[in-house]
Amino acid sequence: MTKLANMPELERMDRDNFFHPSTHLGQFARGEAPVRVMASGEGVYITDIDGRTSLDGFAGLYCVNAGYGRTEISDAIAEQARKLAYYHAYVGHGTEASITLAKMIIDRAPAGMSKVYFGLSGSDANETNIKLIWYANNILGRPEKKKIISRWRGYHGSGVMTGSLTGLGLFHNAFDLPRAPILHSDAPYYFRRPDLAQSEEDFSRQCAANLEAMIVEEGPETVAAFIGEPVLGTGGIVPPPAGYWENIQAVLKKHDVLLVVDEVVTGFGRLGSMFGSEHYGLEPDLITIAKGLTSAYAPLSGVIVGEALWKVLEQGSDEMGPIGHGWTYSAHPIGAAAGIANLELVDRLGLVDNARQTGAYFNAELAAVFADHEIVGEVRGEGLLAALEFVKDRDSRTFFDPATKVAPRIAAACLERELIVRAMPEGDILGFAPPLCLTTEEADKIVAITKQAVDAVAREL
Repeated sequence: MTKLANMPELERMDRDNFFHPSTHLGQFARGEAPVRVMASGEGVYITDIDGRTSLDGFAGLYCVNAGYGRTEISDAIAEQARKLAYYHAYVGHGTEASITLAKMIIDRAPAGMSKVYFGLSGSDANETNIKLIWYANNILGRPEKKKIISRWRGYHGSGVMTGSLTGLGLFHNAFDLPRAPILHSDAPYYFRRPDLAQSEEDFSRQCAANLEAMIVEEGPETVAAFIGEPVLGTGGIVPPPAGYWENIQAVLKKHDVLLVVDEVVTGFGRLGSMFGSEHYGLEPDLITIAKGLTSAYAPLSGVIVGEALWKVLEQGSDEMGPIGHGWTYSAHPIGAAAGIANLELVDRLGLVDNARQTGAYFNAELAAVFADHEIVGEVRGEGLLAALEFVKDRDSRTFFDPATKVAPRIAAACLERELIVRAMPEGDILGFAPPLCLTTEEADKIVAITKQAVDAVAREL
């Protein structure tokens, strides 16, 4: 790589050449939005090219679970690249890394799961899920059973079909999304329930009743699957209300609707359990995995296929020949090597237990500090996921005008104090998802800086 003379030169190259995702393109191109070039990391800290170090309270994008600077993973990547950087997985080909990682995943997966299909991102994994669902129903002689129900505020990717599954307007605007046959049901968002008198259990029953009414109206013979995150992620970091998944699963079983559990965020420890499915007693037919699989040291995703659905896929190949689905980089050996080293590290360092214990401490501290804050309407979280939701008036649950940009201002105030957190879309919500190696001392630092930032913006308001 050519040595650049200075940061201004790198910034100029960035604005002239680099198309950044999820970015205000006009502001960035005009120089109205900042450039930050990240250079190195260690543990829960990330350092930019100017030498400024921040505590990463969002683990990149919920994904650097093992923390930065883990040489065990980077060394495994380098060793695999030297030995065999690439070979495809088509027509029964594999590598020692891809085969080993598939077994490691199944060994850790909930009961009833059978095989792992590898991709590169959560988006392409959910594209695979959609195709497998449609394929299976064609094999079973049910060509009309194709509709997939997602939820408003759910996040499942940003492709054409996965962006349709996503229930956030930001990912639909001007893209001609969502596309049929995707439908959306209620978000399990108790804080934003219309009827404040409802208990969590009553709200959960209402969500399930509304889902069943949608299935009946559409025709159960046309509804193939329901997809959901164990905890809503990008839609606000919202744990499910009491009884939610129990009620939802009863409806799905009644109407023969498959359950796809999107564990891109929650898989491999973030909730303090290996999988969110176990955490909430879910019985998935398909599980989507990505981020925590490699701690983002290399791109890799997967679809874990349940035993019953796998039998249908086998039947399909017997009837129609080899399944016509694949990616060039499926089961990429470098990604697989990163996954093996990462999961070994997760086990050796006890990161799942740490997420449970330190996560409980972190959430308790957030609740203690912000429970009575004048602009904090709710403190919520599970494991090492947490969120603060801001309101203009606590008693009436009146929200701020979106133009006030309360959460982005607080996130910016945190960054000024060397803490990275995330302003979540469609609401004034501040999200936390630190690496699973977080210590209680680092949790205290996140809470203290966040308190300073919230107080500073509250004074401005």
